[in-house]
Amino acid sequence: MTKTTKTQRRETKSALVLRLLERKSGTDLTALQDATGWQPHSVRAALSTLRKAGYTIDRLPPKKDGGTAIYRITATPEVA
Repeated sequence: MTKTTKTQRRETKSALVLRLLERKSGTDLTALQDATGWQPHSVRAALSTLRKAGYTIDRLPPKKDGGTAIYRITATPEVA
């Protein structure tokens, strides 16, 4: 008799970044850093990679002085 164990796939950090950016409220760089454990330059590189893949990412200005900018995906790549 063999046992089959169902292992759950982990969400990649890139997929996590994408999921956070797809939220209606968007996210900021600090939240992306905290979620992934990446440095700021790595988070910005991930945003650049998504843009190259065809995603449109809007950068919204801070809501208050000293606040952080919010990033949100507003369009996904078109499937050919």
